[in-house]
Amino acid sequence: MPQVPSDPAPAVPAPFGARVARAMAAHGPLCVGIDPHPGLLAAWGLSDDAAGLRDFSLTVIDALGGQVAALKPQSALFERHGSAGIAVLEEVVAVARSARTLTIVDAKRGDIGSTMAAYADAYLRDGSPLAGDALTVSPYLGFGSLAPALDMAHATGRGLFVLCLTSNAEGVALQHARDGDTSVAGRIALGAASANRTARDHGTLGSIGLVVGATIGDGAHEAGIDLAAVNGPLLAPGVGAQGAGGRELAAVFGAARSNVLASSSRGVLGAGPDTRGLLAAARRSADDAATALRA
Repeated sequence: MPQVPSDPAPAVPAPFGARVARAMAAHGPLCVGIDPHPGLLAAWGLSDDAAGLRDFSLTVIDALGGQVAALKPQSALFERHGSAGIAVLEEVVAVARSARTLTIVDAKRGDIGSTMAAYADAYLRDGSPLAGDALTVSPYLGFGSLAPALDMAHATGRGLFVLCLTSNAEGVALQHARDGDTSVAGRIALGAASANRTARDHGTLGSIGLVVGATIGDGAHEAGIDLAAVNGPLLAPGVGAQGAGGRELAAVFGAARSNVLASSSRGVLGAGPDTRGLLAAARRSADDAATALRA
């Protein structure tokens, strides 16, 4: 009897680095956070529960889906509503995918061994309802602890944004601490650069990026980090409401400015709930970021 051909294996999408580079070229270097803080819910006239959370999030996607490079739901603000909130986060990921918009799930997961593997399974595996296009992770149990997430991201064409240089005052003592001649943050940057070596050899942007606060001034230089050598996307919180403009972005990122994905939440979300207001605010923020990063 003739053999029935098996279903083809699902195609692995283009690597996240290539996809985010295309999205930034098409829509500008802006990622908008979906951050349903209680104060914002109230300002929008919404209840601080799962129903309000859902209305808020879907309004943002309705306004900005297909119009910005990426959306970044803040997982903690969904988790605070329990299982109903997690269900909304799953819906956000699915609806953003339908809108052909990259989604960075901002969960900052980090652990070791089988626990890290479980986080990778939840947030990076094909078919998982929580798996967006990229995930934020914490490397402060050692960059090697991220191996399960790195492996899963590579296998599925997804990306990671690894916390490196953050803008909180408490982070400096740890991130700038020295192990010999290299800072802790420097070792994280070296790990990301190593993970992106193949992409660099092919002249493309890697899929393992860093989180670098847009308000850290000359923090990268002080930590001995060459951000351009990382060859990955650089997610930059702090643009807009937190004070980072063109001068600050130029000082922080220097020659790596073309790889920066500026992140803005309150600066855009404060224009809601009117969808036209949200889109206008996002376009202004994207234009401002693009101008600043070209300076």
